[in-house]
This record gives sequence, C-alpha cells and structure tokens, in this order.
Amino acid sequence: MGRTQPTVKLLINGEFVESKAKDWVPVLCPATQEVVSLVPETTPEEFNAAVQAAKDAFPKWRATPVPTRVRVMLKLQQLINEHMDELAACVTREQGKTLADARGDVFRGLEVVEFSAGIATQLMGELVENVSTGIDTYSIRQPLGVTSAVCAFNFPAMIPLWLFPVATAAGNTMVLKPSEKDPGAALMLAELAQQAGLPKGALNIVHGTHGTVNRILDHPDIKSVSFVGGNGAGRYIYERGSATGKRVQANKGAKNHAVVLPDANFDATVNALTGAAFGAAGQRCMAISTAVFVGGMGRYKEALVAKAKSLKVSAGWEAGADLGPVITKEAQKRIEGLIASGIKQGAECLLDGRGFSVPDYPKGNFVGPTLLSGVKPHMDCYQEEIFGPVLVCLEVDTLEEAIALINANKHGNGTALFTASGAAARKFQNEVDVGMVGINVPIPVPLPFFSFTGWRTSFDGDLNMYGRQGVQFFTKTKASDQTVTSSWKDFDANASAAQGPLPGLAGVGSSTPV
Repeated sequence: MGRTQPTVKLLINGEFVESKAKDWVPVLCPATQEVVSLVPETTPEEFNAAVQAAKDAFPKWRATPVPTRVRVMLKLQQLINEHMDELAACVTREQGKTLADARGDVFRGLEVVEFSAGIATQLMGELVENVSTGIDTYSIRQPLGVTSAVCAFNFPAMIPLWLFPVATAAGNTMVLKPSEKDPGAALMLAELAQQAGLPKGALNIVHGTHGTVNRILDHPDIKSVSFVGGNGAGRYIYERGSATGKRVQANKGAKNHAVVLPDANFDATVNALTGAAFGAAGQRCMAISTAVFVGGMGRYKEALVAKAKSLKVSAGWEAGADLGPVITKEAQKRIEGLIASGIKQGAECLLDGRGFSVPDYPKGNFVGPTLLSGVKPHMDCYQEEIFGPVLVCLEVDTLEEAIALINANKHGNGTALFTASGAAARKFQNEVDVGMVGINVPIPVPLPFFSFTGWRTSFDGDLNMYGRQGVQFFTKTKASDQTVTSSWKDFDANASAAQGPLPGLAGVGSSTPV
C-alpha cells in the first residue's frame, strides 16, 4: 500500500511523532470505504519508548499537588466543550455514527472529565486516632504508576475519556491504545489534554493490533490494564494481564433485555425500544438487543415495524440521519448472517434490514433496522451478541419467566423493565442478576459519580470503570499489613525545634504548583 494517505501519529513524551513501522492498517470511512488515514503497527522500540516516557514522568506528576492536577481537568473540560463539533465530526467520519450520536459520544466522556475534576474527595484516606496510647493509624490512597488502556471502536471519544482523566487525575501516567479502526478522536483528545497542562509523558498513545496489545500485557513497568471490547479479547486480556501481575478491568460483551409488561405506557415503550435497539446502528454495549413481552407481543408488532421503517439510514453526517453504517464489511456480514440464522431456526422476520442500500453511498456498510419475532432462547440470534441494528423479540407468560430468562443468559450488563407497577419494578430490580437496571429507562448507563457495573460474563475484574470504583482501580491503599502507624511523643517536638529544618525537606508543605 502506498503511503499517500495521511498517517496517524504516535504520542511519545509529549511529541506527536511519525512511526517507523513497516506495517500499516487503513482507517476506512464506513459510509464510503475511502481511506481516511493509515495507522501504524507500533514497533517494539517505539512502544518501549512510550512506556519509558510514562515511567519517567510518573514521579514528578505523582508529586504534583492534587489541586494542580484538578485544574488540568477543569481546563480540559473547557477545551473539549470548545472543540465538540470537531471531535464529533472526526468520530462520524471514522466510526460512522450520526453527528448527534457522535456528540453524545463526546459528551458522555466529558462527564467523566468533570467527575475527575472533583477527584480530591475520592482520594481521601481514613484515620483512627489512639489505636494505642499515643499512636494513630491511618490509610492513604496512592497512584499505581504507569497504567494502560485498550479501547474499543464503538465509542472512540467516550472510552478514552472514561480512562485517562481518572487515571491521571489520581496521579498516574498512561499508555493508551485507541482502536485501530478509529483512532482520530483519541489523538485529538490527547492534544487537548496537553494544551490543558497535562505534562509530557503523562499520556502516551501507541497504535496497532495484537502485537501492541501483547506488549501492553507483558511489559513489567505497566501496572494496570483497562479494556473495553468483545468477550474473547476481554477474557484473553484479563487472563494474560493478571498472569503478569497487573490489575485488570475488562468490560466485555452484552445481551441486554428489555421486559415489557402489559401495563407499560405503549407509545413511550415503542419509542424507547426503537431508540435503544437501532440508535448508533446497535453498536453499543448497552443497546437493547432483546425485547421480552410478558403476555405476548400483540400490537407492539405493527407499531415497532412502523417506527423502525420511519428511521432514516444514511451517512452519519447527512441531515436527519437516525443511524449510520456499521463499522466494517466483516461486521455487516456477521450481522446479516445472524439474521439469516434466526430465520432459518424458526424466527419470523417482521422487518429485514439485510442488503440495505443507500443510493448516495453504495459502498457503505449499511444494515437496516431489523425485527425478529418468535425468537427462542436456543437460537443463535439470541445466544450471540449481534452488535447491529437488530431487535429480537421473545414472549413469556409471567414476569417470573422473564427474570429467569435474563438470569439464565450468560451476560449481565444492562436490562430494563417497562411498567406502571411499583411492585413489579421492585421485584424486577431486586431479583434480576444484571449490573445496571433501568425502570422505564431503556439504557441505564450510570453517571460518572457512580460506576459502570457490568456483571457476570460482561465484566472481568474486581473494580469497575469510572466513579468511586474507577478511582480505587487506579490507586492502591496503604492499609492492613501496610498501614502507616506513627507515634509522635512530646519529646520529639522539643528535639525537632532544637535541630532546626531537616535536610532535604525544603519546600515540603508549600502549596505552590509544581
């Protein structure tokens, strides 16, 4: 492949540099198949340089006062707001989602930046006075060191912003790998972070596929790995990263169910299911891909078909577009294959989005909204995460059956119940074995002062992303067998006064920014 297209740069020690890689991956616009840019397979030397830059930057950044780090986050928040349109345009061009969805992508990440600007209270330790005569015991939270992130393609702005602001505000440095399918937004955010005052080496960006991921997992100076993506890759990263002594959090696949009770508000439920199933072309780990109708589907069939047909499928930058293309031809083929499999196994296709064409964009990876009814739990279209604009519909007789169906599924990311009954809502949220639950809310993603809490096969690790758990993931506690225990007797103060300032402590206690 000729190198006539723009190349994606590495970020190493504060400098955007051209890679010396021999192998390059094309970034294709999903609506046109045009090559947007070329992504390098980062060389081992370049990767090691990025890790070394993060390692070298850590001591000074860790010692930077918390208020100074917070001010960087406040400035970053301002800069992201100022550059919202450019970031959204980049996301749409590389990932395919509509401009409205792309702005939402950036905004949900921006909320984590805002949370990170208030991180000080999350870094507080604990103290017990007089655990023994004249002895106080306290615990403190300290940063890990060099952290890392491996990001998915479906939210190219939000996922990096879930991770590097929390990590750096807590005093860590980071090596981040964006998806090779749409890396542009991550580079733009990194540039804004540096403009906001993040020092050289605090955030480094590398690129590539399997080789780069393995280097992240194996490098001894990297203390943690954060991952968002599919089940297979997530499990691999969790196992290999854990085996090398790293702290790992891995958000993985999902099969999110919406349960519809007969007393649900009809129009609101139709709108919610349509948006949650087909928005962002279904490429969301919290998309509603499965609807479970208690007492039968009834008039929802006709209404959902009509609503889905009304959606405009086009390139994401086109005015009025409701959903854009899926990310690659391979993804398009897989989605269409699962639709065909469902039909073959006995599902009724109420609306078929296979072979969907947009005249102005004949090469686009388009799949139209698709509705399958009469789906049974053994069918591939139910068992597999489709990750496309497909809603599979099942019918059960009771709420208990719906809960049992969800709990029998291997995934546990998100779920929703549509009802007017408070008793039914309480029963559902109490008994369902899923980490994020919405009551008349189709996509119950927690705001950043909580955490993103997928369960079961949807998550590997002990501490989830952003919120309090995110801060805990990026910090370690000096506690239990490492608890700091101090004893300061009266005679110590007299001795210190006589000695004067101790060598090496000049400036300690100063509030002057580093």
